[in-house]
Amino acid sequence: MDVTLIGLCSTDQLYYASGKLDLPGAMFTASHNPAQYNGIKMCRAGAAPVGQDTGLATIRELAEKWTDEGAPEIPAGTVPGTITEQDTLAGYAEHLKSLVDLTAIRPLKVVVDAGNGMGGHTVPTVFEGLPLDLVPMYFELDGTFPNHEANPLDPKNIVDLQKRVKAEGADLGLAFDGDADRCFVVDERGEGVSPSAITALVAARELARNGGTGTIIHNLITSWSVPEVVRENGGTPVRTRVGHSFIKAEMAASGAIFGGEHSAHYYFKDFWNADTGMLAALHVLAALGGQEGPLSELVSSYDRYVGSGEINSTVADQAARTAEVKAAYAGQEGVTFDELDGLTVSAADWWFNLRPSNTEPLLRLNVEARDESTLAKIRDEVLALVRA
Repeated sequence: MDVTLIGLCSTDQLYYASGKLDLPGAMFTASHNPAQYNGIKMCRAGAAPVGQDTGLATIRELAEKWTDEGAPEIPAGTVPGTITEQDTLAGYAEHLKSLVDLTAIRPLKVVVDAGNGMGGHTVPTVFEGLPLDLVPMYFELDGTFPNHEANPLDPKNIVDLQKRVKAEGADLGLAFDGDADRCFVVDERGEGVSPSAITALVAARELARNGGTGTIIHNLITSWSVPEVVRENGGTPVRTRVGHSFIKAEMAASGAIFGGEHSAHYYFKDFWNADTGMLAALHVLAALGGQEGPLSELVSSYDRYVGSGEINSTVADQAARTAEVKAAYAGQEGVTFDELDGLTVSAADWWFNLRPSNTEPLLRLNVEARDESTLAKIRDEVLALVRA
C-alpha cells in the first residue's frame, strides 16, 4: 500500500488532503474528548464519510473476527508500498481563502483559543496576510490539555476566552476543539453565539454566493431560525438526523450547498461536502468586517428564539422514559410528533427533541420556545418525566 503522510493536521485539513489528492484518509485523534482517549477518524477518497452505514459496521465485523486464535484472511502484499511525505497546510489555507474574500474587510481584533489542540497549528497559516489582529490563546500543542479540555461545547471551557475578549476589547473570539474541525464564536461582549445563528448567517451568505438559490441542510435540533432564514433568502431547507455521516450523505444526495449542526459542525459543497469550522469562521469574519456594527448586532437577526442547549440525563431504560414522555403529550391540542431521530414534539410556541445517546445510558434533551417562561415550563416538565 502506498501511503501519503501529511503529518500534524486538523480533521478538516485531512478532508482537504483526501479531497485534493482523491485518496482515502485516516488520522489519529480523540477529537474533543479528554486526554485519556484516543481514536481514528477515517474517510473514503474525496472526503466521503465512513459512518455506521457506510463502512464502520464492516470494520467492526472484521475486528470481531480477529481473535486470539488468529487473524481474518487478509491477502499478503506482493509489491512493497511507499511512504511519501507531503505538506498540505499551505494548500488547505489557500483553498479556504479562495472561498471567502476577506481582502476588503475592516481590520478586526480576534482572540483565538486553540485549547492546546490543532487550531494552534492551522490558525497562524490560515490567518496569515489577512487584516486581522490575532490574539492567540493556548496555541502550544499539548495533548495533556493543561488549561482546559479542548471541548468548547462545554461552557466552562470557553470562560477564559470570554474574559480575554472583553479584556482585549476584541471584536470577537473563536474557540476550536481538539482536532480543530469545530469552531465556536464569542461576540464582543464575551457572550457565546449560538451555532444555529452561525448556521443561519453562513447559509444566507452561501445562498447569496449561489445566486439566491440552493438547498441548505440542518439537523433536527437546530433552531427554527435556520429554516426561516433559508426560505427568506431563497433557499430550500432540508431537515436531517443528528450526525456527520447523515448530513454528508444528504449533502451528496441533494446537491446541497451548505449544512450546519447545533454542535458547531459546518459542511460545505465547495469543501467536498465535508465539515470545516475554519471556513465557517472565515465567513463570520467576512460578514463582520464587511459592515460597521458589532457582532452581537449582526447575529441578532439570526437568533430569534430561546433555547435550552443540550441537557443530558442518565437513565436506566431510554425507550421506556421516551415512551412515557410521548404519552404525556399525546392528545394535547396542536401538538405533533415525529421520530426522525429520537422523539420530537412540536407546538405553535415551542418544540423539544429527546434522543438517546448511542454510546452512553443518556437521554439528550433540546428545547426551544418563543420566550423564556415557556422554555422553562416545557424543559422542567420533560425533565421531571425523564428523571422520575
